[in-house]
Amino acid sequence: MSMASAGSQRNWRIGREHSHVALEVVLLDRTYLLPWAQFLYAEGGDDEVRLVFATHDVVARGSGLSALLTDVAARRLVAIDEPGRAEKFGGGTDRCVLELTVRRVES
Repeated sequence: MSMASAGSQRNWRIGREHSHVALEVVLLDRTYLLPWAQFLYAEGGDDEVRLVFATHDVVARGSGLSALLTDVAARRLVAIDEPGRAEKFGGGTDRCVLELTVRRVES
């Protein structure tokens, strides 16, 4: 079961259970389901977070993203959504993803 994060302005979703098998990354033109079994590590700070999987890198840029790292560390992260144009320029939120990219890792 998933729920909105506290402070519903965040554009990532967390769940109550730790049994989620994949992270859903929703871009405007494509959706990725990245298995947590392939998750290697996360790094970043308040303005940028990088999630590294065996096959893909997910990079989120925005503000207040240390809360996103906290959700990853607690194994609660279910999904991250790329913001639409209106959300990017709407402002007024402390914790949000303004840019989201997914890159295939080349062997």
